[in-house]
Amino acid sequence: MPKHILVVDDDLDIRTLLAEYLERNGFRVSVLPDGRELARTLEERSVDLVVLDLMMPGPDGLALCRNLRARSRIPVLMLSARGEDVDRIVGLEMGADDYLAKPFHPRELLARIRAILARAQPEESATEVAEYRFEGFRMDLLRRALTRPDGTRVALSGAEFELLGIFLARPNRVLTRDLLVELTQGREAPAYDRSIDVRVSRLRQALGDKGEARLLQTVYGEGYVLSAQVDAVGAARRRGGAPAGR
Repeated sequence: MPKHILVVDDDLDIRTLLAEYLERNGFRVSVLPDGRELARTLEERSVDLVVLDLMMPGPDGLALCRNLRARSRIPVLMLSARGEDVDRIVGLEMGADDYLAKPFHPRELLARIRAILARAQPEESATEVAEYRFEGFRMDLLRRALTRPDGTRVALSGAEFELLGIFLARPNRVLTRDLLVELTQGREAPAYDRSIDVRVSRLRQALGDKGEARLLQTVYGEGYVLSAQVDAVGAARRRGGAPAGR
């Protein structure tokens, strides 16, 4: 399935140029003349990346990017006719993944889009990994369920389930707080942000990892590490076919 790019720009010529160019290069493209229908469009369609103009009538690109980032991790490439550093910095601070000043060459835009999409790919594709097994636990990614060694189900919030999946995809590696915030919320961690510490604490309780943490260990001054042997099971192996994953 081709990646779906949504172009939001009030300039008809740019919308037409980008749609034609990106479609010739294997993408599926939708366009909007402004941001008024952005939220509804994202609810109705599956979008892999948004190309968002900074200066538009109605809500500008910065406001749209901030609102989008508050509820989604969809990558954003911001465009602007103003190339000042302050605009680029503010755009990135609002959560944009990259910033490109107009005028630009379509090939550069294409290269940046491909780079952003490559960075956004998880280390283990959800289509390849159906289940993680560790320390007797089973985490079913398709049913979004975690079960204990005795078969009982562990109650996890959506945020806790996502956080555990991030650790299981990267076992025995120290993950910094900043990286965990970026992976779970799609933004940089504000100074003194301890939301990840709270989520890790709740996740430890759910796993029964109390006292001296055995599974989710704290690496002081750096972050956290999941210390366990993890088996990533692919869909084919679950059906009894060839193994996939680790």
